[in-house]
Amino acid sequence: MKPQPSGAQVRRPSLRRVFYRANLLVALGAVCMAGLAVTVVGLLTLRAYAEHNLHLIARSMTYTVEAAVVFDDPVAAEEALRAIAVEEEVAEAAVHDARGRLLAVYQRVGGPMVGVERRLSVWLLGDGISQPILRDGRYLGEVWVAGYGGNLLLYLLAALAGVFLGLALSALGALYLSRHMVARVLGPLDRLASVAHAIRRDRDFAQRVPPAHIVELNELSEDFNALLDELNAWQVHLEQENAVLAHQASHDSLTRLPNRAFFEGRLSRVLRDAAARGEQVALMFIDSDRFKEINDKLGHAAGDAVLVNVAARIRGQLRESDLVARLGGDEFAVLLAPIGAEDAVRIAEDIIASMEVAIPLPDGSQVHTSLTIGIALFPEHGDGPEALLHSADLAMYHAKRQQRGTWHLAQPSLLSAPTRDMGEVS
Repeated sequence: MKPQPSGAQVRRPSLRRVFYRANLLVALGAVCMAGLAVTVVGLLTLRAYAEHNLHLIARSMTYTVEAAVVFDDPVAAEEALRAIAVEEEVAEAAVHDARGRLLAVYQRVGGPMVGVERRLSVWLLGDGISQPILRDGRYLGEVWVAGYGGNLLLYLLAALAGVFLGLALSALGALYLSRHMVARVLGPLDRLASVAHAIRRDRDFAQRVPPAHIVELNELSEDFNALLDELNAWQVHLEQENAVLAHQASHDSLTRLPNRAFFEGRLSRVLRDAAARGEQVALMFIDSDRFKEINDKLGHAAGDAVLVNVAARIRGQLRESDLVARLGGDEFAVLLAPIGAEDAVRIAEDIIASMEVAIPLPDGSQVHTSLTIGIALFPEHGDGPEALLHSADLAMYHAKRQQRGTWHLAQPSLLSAPTRDMGEVS
């Protein structure tokens, strides 16, 4: 079996072409049927008229040649026969006496179409008609007359020319009316298809189909626009839901700060940019002091309140371009870029000083806590995200071992220190 052609390979006619073709076929078919009917009616009418006329001619000939037949004068009979036949539509004529003897005969001189004219005459009028010659009721002979088809042929040619002219005029009229109808009917459909194609291509559900003059097409446009309204609302809702899900995936649900995954991704990009521009970056590793004690003694609600308050106070000491994230538990990280060591130390001191004010708890009580900060600089204390985070973590561990609520700047000697034990200090 041959494979069926795909949709892209099948050539389909346009709706405009189908409308044009249908209108032309209907118009031409109607004109052809009307022309055929008129031609048939005309031929039948002409045949009846020709037969009646031929009977009148034959009767006139009997009156004219009666005397010549009575006196048996062939010359007079031929002259009388010719006198009428030349002026009338007669192809042939003959006069016979009572004994059947041919007395006179007439035959029209044929032209180039004599064969066609004769066959047309025979087809419409038969082989001719005979009319008896009577005198006081006595049979003297008869006249035989065959009709001439020249005028019939001219009529047929004129009728055919009229039919073809009607076909041509009807085709032009149908073409004009088709264009007018296409503009009124297919115009709104073209605009609807154009909007649908643009929406599919650009995903712009804000586009709308303009009103149409035809009731059904206008209702279709309104229904399509209503569907676009629903799709637009659905898309906005979906985008909002995606934004919420993306935010939830990259942010901490309690403090609303970025989480570890978001922070590490931003840290990698910032370090690449800083290395390319030769800038210095500071990373702070922040740990909340006594958080486990607060959480165990005062409850998880108090611990959550402490974390939210700590996050807000850290954020309040930073610049707009700086980033603070919750890495997990009571650990926070701050990314400062670009910045020097002195400015990083100053910001760390501001963060520590912000914790001097007691933190209000949900039950109305207050609690004091502090923050211990380790500071690492790029590229001095690490040339990559993991190394820099490790240096800041070790610096925070060193500060906490010395005195809680202080900061410490990483030193090259600290890079080889053992990893801190979270159960040992908090």
